[in-house]
Amino acid sequence: MFRRIGNAVVRHPVWTIVAWLIAAVAIVATAPGLPSNSDESSFLPKSYESIKAADLQQKAFPSAFTPSAIALYQRTDGGRLTDADKQDVARITTELGKKHIDQVQKVVPGQPSKDGRYDLTLVQMDSKKAGQPEQADAAKVLRDDVKQLAKGTHLEVKLGGSAAQALDQQDSSKRGQALIGIGTFVIILVTLLIIFRAPILAVLPLILIGLVSAVANGLIAYATKLFGLQANSSISSILIVVLFGVGTDYFLFLMFRYRERLRAGDEPKQAMVNAVDRVGEAIASAAGAVIIAFLALVLSTLGFLKQMGPALAIAVAATLVAGLTLIPAVVSLIGPKVFWPSKSWQREPENARFAALGRGVQRRPALTAGLSGLVLVVLSLGILNFHATFDLASGSMPKTKESMVAQDEMQKAYSAGAAAPTDVYLSSTDGKPLDRGAFDSYARRLGAVDGVADARMTQVNKAGTTADFTVTLKYEASTDKAIDAVGRVRDVAHADAPDGTEALVGGMSSIYKDIDAAVNHDYRTVFPVAAVLIMIILGLLLRSVVAPWYLMASVGLGFGATLGATVWIFQNGQGHSGLMFMLPVIMYLFVVAIGTDYNILMIARLREEAREGREPREAAGMALRHAGPTVAAAGFILAATFATMMLAGNSLLTEMGFAVSFGIAVAAFVMSMFFTPSLTALIGHAAWWPGHGDRAAATGTGSAEEAPAHGGEGHAGEGHGGRGPRQRRPRSRGPQQLGRVVKFPACSATPCTHSRRTGPRPEYVQYEGQDPALPQALRAGGTPRART
Repeated sequence: MFRRIGNAVVRHPVWTIVAWLIAAVAIVATAPGLPSNSDESSFLPKSYESIKAADLQQKAFPSAFTPSAIALYQRTDGGRLTDADKQDVARITTELGKKHIDQVQKVVPGQPSKDGRYDLTLVQMDSKKAGQPEQADAAKVLRDDVKQLAKGTHLEVKLGGSAAQALDQQDSSKRGQALIGIGTFVIILVTLLIIFRAPILAVLPLILIGLVSAVANGLIAYATKLFGLQANSSISSILIVVLFGVGTDYFLFLMFRYRERLRAGDEPKQAMVNAVDRVGEAIASAAGAVIIAFLALVLSTLGFLKQMGPALAIAVAATLVAGLTLIPAVVSLIGPKVFWPSKSWQREPENARFAALGRGVQRRPALTAGLSGLVLVVLSLGILNFHATFDLASGSMPKTKESMVAQDEMQKAYSAGAAAPTDVYLSSTDGKPLDRGAFDSYARRLGAVDGVADARMTQVNKAGTTADFTVTLKYEASTDKAIDAVGRVRDVAHADAPDGTEALVGGMSSIYKDIDAAVNHDYRTVFPVAAVLIMIILGLLLRSVVAPWYLMASVGLGFGATLGATVWIFQNGQGHSGLMFMLPVIMYLFVVAIGTDYNILMIARLREEAREGREPREAAGMALRHAGPTVAAAGFILAATFATMMLAGNSLLTEMGFAVSFGIAVAAFVMSMFFTPSLTALIGHAAWWPGHGDRAAATGTGSAEEAPAHGGEGHAGEGHGGRGPRQRRPRSRGPQQLGRVVKFPACSATPCTHSRRTGPRPEYVQYEGQDPALPQALRAGGTPRART
């Protein structure tokens, strides 16, 4: 299949490129906008108690509201508010209400702080538009107006609340995306220049992946609208990294094999066809593992992860299609000039470092596996100290943003839990009015719960069927203590509810409690489903039921090492109270899926070496020698591009950027280079049971890249009914046939295909195989065995 794809795009490169351009213009021009949402409650399904409580509040108390924006006032000198200051606050509140700002439904005064140094104005907005760009725009107008109205007074005003947080998150996201984009471009450009010393080759992936990015973003916007998914601005930053990081990986996989085929003597166009044929299966399998892992997120109960999964899967799918069609088409048009001005592509490098590493794995596989495994286990111990934090809004922007400063000051000025109180809604189950005489005792029982500062009945709806009990916790809403306390409040509220009534507990701490339960659910479902699906892909690729088990075990160790190192760096090293709650799920998918990419590339090359007749240990050493440079280059670029997420300036992307880049580095430089090859060498032929995928091809057919298919067109698989671009005949001084072994004079091809050899010039090069395969095997490089 991959040979047919390669033949099609190489024969018709212009049409392939035109098709991509037309698709990009059509998709970008018609794609809907992608809104942003940082409201934690919108990420939970309707079945959770906190969401049921929020729905009940809207029905029973339509005039009550959770303010979308809060103006916080304090004196510029930090002193207590004077009577004149309070009059200024009242005036500003009244004038804000008269402005009739879009989305603003009500502006009311808030309660002053107990120490008399702070006062509030509460702003209600249309709840149906929560998290939409319109409310961020309204917050911008509010912020400008309230500061203008406060001029000439002794008041300093800060605007907080969810709408202001959405505005600040939007601004922070734009800055972060710009920094991430610039950092990603620079890293890819500089690294490719160092590897290939070819400016065209360094710039080409940035241009092509930029086109793929436009297509992918349009398709993601369509999917978000079609399936009603929740969006978050952090996804855009992640998409930049995924598209350019993974896209460059696939570009490198293809270009390294293309260069290898050119060095072997293939014609340029045939070299690209052969490269797609040989590396296409590895790229498709690797992309398939990533796509399936990301799609496993649709099983998540959190809207943010449900959105992220399909979005990233679409991005990787678009990158895969481009890697098999657009990139080969463009490179086949340019030809070997893509490597200009470097001449290094014409000769095989010694790869001395990777050859030495390969010999080390070959000689001491047990020691290599033990040491690399020990490093992963030690790093994994950090998991024992893992704690989760649930404040998505503050995690999505720097603490210095105005809305975050306002939130922190409100938490200090008022009770830690007063900024986000917990509400217990007691409702009649039979539609009859509630017994008001039971309210006081019920409130006392709620107030007696450990961790509760105060509990009181605040309002009853007009029908008398629902009562609202406001419970103020002693702790800030997103802390572990507050989440544990709200769990105890739920137990008492449910158990002590009078007969004929039902209690629902709402508020931010209740939402965080449900998010915690949802994440634990995801650990039990997303993790095993993704692992099983990736194992199936590995089994199909390798035709083995043994190898997928230890490959996934190695990736699991890599995940543990990554999470443990992240805990040590951020919690123990920098003193963070915890890591963002969704980080382990995201980290698992990135490290497992993308880490599997490098395992697939290495194990596929190891199988290729084994099929040439090498024993397991020798095959492992040769695989590291030949695939090591590709894995190292791809791993470095991908890890470095994910590290640019740390430039965004918010804790979510900083933690995610470090964790994923560290995980990819572990996957590339520990697992794929040492742990996986050494384990495969130790297990030996049993690793490929029952498919025997490592067995050498039957005598007379040669290796996969030596022998032609029936029809005699190039190396293995070049027949298959397709003629492919015509190859030049190698010049030869004539073979010396010895039975099934034929000797060709050394370096009879032009250019010499045996420049990798050192030492005395061989008298001839011996090839094994049937006579028709020999000239093509010589052009393909084959497996020379020199005789001097």
